[in-house]
Amino acid sequence: MIWSAECRRTLRSVRVLALLALYSLFSMLVLLVVGGITRALREQLDLQIAQAGANAAAADQVTAEFRKGFLGFLVGGDQAVMEALAQVPLVVVVVFKATLFFLPLYVAIMGFDQVSGEVGPRSIRYLTVRARRLSLLLGRFLSQATVLLGLVLIIDAGIFVYAWLTTPDFTFGSFSFNLLKFWLAAVVFSLSYLALTTLCSSLFRAPALSLIVNIFVLFGFWLVNLIGGFASKDSPVAYVRYLSPSHYANGLLHPGLAEFAVSGLAYVFFTLLFLGGAIVILRERDL
Repeated sequence: MIWSAECRRTLRSVRVLALLALYSLFSMLVLLVVGGITRALREQLDLQIAQAGANAAAADQVTAEFRKGFLGFLVGGDQAVMEALAQVPLVVVVVFKATLFFLPLYVAIMGFDQVSGEVGPRSIRYLTVRARRLSLLLGRFLSQATVLLGLVLIIDAGIFVYAWLTTPDFTFGSFSFNLLKFWLAAVVFSLSYLALTTLCSSLFRAPALSLIVNIFVLFGFWLVNLIGGFASKDSPVAYVRYLSPSHYANGLLHPGLAEFAVSGLAYVFFTLLFLGGAIVILRERDL
């Protein structure tokens, strides 16, 4: 009941339109920038190849090598992932990686007051008379998750439609399969950060303070992942990257079942950890 009521209330609010507009503008900006850079690089490569007197086969080979190198940079050089994304336009992968960087902050803005907005003015006391605290928290979390799933699907579909219209060899079968794959990866990724937002919202009475702490935690995760990524593999510092949820993002696109399962279970663990902490806090705190 709480889930359905919160979904209706959220969909009727102006915030969901503002969030959709924010997400759309960011994705469109990245899409246009990446598309422009890709076209410019392709034209420059074609010009250099034409000046060198190479044939069309050589031009295609150079373009393929450039795409392979750039794709390897995006996915960390994993050959299996690179082969699985061989039929996906490069612009889709770049925009997807950019939106994954933005999604945690987007989720924080969307749900920072899902609990603290009621705890601060103490209006939550009237709700807990008729519903358990656990039901209230899970209902709020599920309603935010439902809205988030819809928003991500709309944006991903728009990106794939653009790539489909501008890439002749991007078939409908590859379009449909990869749209579902990328959407599920974004959903699994974002649910863990939504649980983190729920935890931060349960910690404080002031929604603004919940948002600030949430942003600081996100920056801490990003910094941990960055430090671990730049450290040498033999250094103990490299292992700190496993503490950041973002470290497991590439595995969500991996074609291997074992690698995908490891990343999926990692995000399930983070989701349950953050959500469990929020449940414990809400149960124990004075409302």
